Amino acid sequence: QVQLVESGGGLVQPGGSLRLSCAASGFTLDYYIIGWFRQAPGKEREGISCINNSGVTTYYPDSVKGRFTISRDNAMNTVYLQMNSLKPEDTGVYYCAAAHRSIATVQGLCLNLRQANYWGQGTQVTVSS
Repeated sequence: QVQLVESGGGLVQPGGSLRLSCAASGFTLDYYIIGWFRQAPGKEREGISCINNSGVTTYYPDSVKGRFTISRDNAMNTVYLQMNSLKPEDTGVYYCAAAHRSIATVQGLCLNLRQANYWGQGTQVTVSS
């Protein structure tokens, strides 16, 4: 059974840090571009970090650039999102998604979530004092 499972969410104060994990099972991530998406209350889901299958190329929108870092460990079949200097506007449900490299690009996945083949169930991140 193909699954992506996110973990690491929680409540953090403004300025704090969290590290999210996205673990895959039932398939190998070696051939997949991975993206992290965020959905704030009342807003559309948006791509916030994407990485190519080898981990060399990444994409970040301006809203998180310099604060978030996406990385992957293909041997562990896991992708990570390190989030620093968190702000209240970073609050939302965070999802990871996988898109096969034959049908997606790094920036393309982040800008068009319909490119994703698989989705996780999401993990809540709340930034509040």
